[in-house]
Amino acid sequence: MGAHLTIGKVAKRAGVNIQTVRYYERRGFIKPDARRDSGYRLYGEDTVRRILFIKNAQELGFTLKETDRLLRLSVGKKDRCEDVRKKAEAHFEDVQDKIKRLKSIEKVLGELIRTCLKKGRTDPCPILRSLEVSRR
Repeated sequence: MGAHLTIGKVAKRAGVNIQTVRYYERRGFIKPDARRDSGYRLYGEDTVRRILFIKNAQELGFTLKETDRLLRLSVGKKDRCEDVRKKAEAHFEDVQDKIKRLKSIEKVLGELIRTCLKKGRTDPCPILRSLEVSRR
């Protein structure tokens, strides 16, 4: 085993705070490689890579549950790249659906903002009134 890192050094190298490292440990994503006699946790460089993996997956919109599955695929001997691709394709489709919904929201909000009277009272406000009706 290479050099051991304290939780603070792991957090700094991974660009996260110490609470994030502790959270990932509680969730079972990482674990200390050893402990000092004082009880302080010590981690290896692989922990930094694992945290970077998690953060990068989150930036791509993967949930922690999905990220956990990807982590398991990354260490599996029998898993294939095709399995990872299928998960990425499914996530890509979800992202495309979200973009469509966001574009729809953008359009509706833009229309509501254009109809706003600006200086009037709030009781006839078209933005507030539109929130009271069903959109389905």
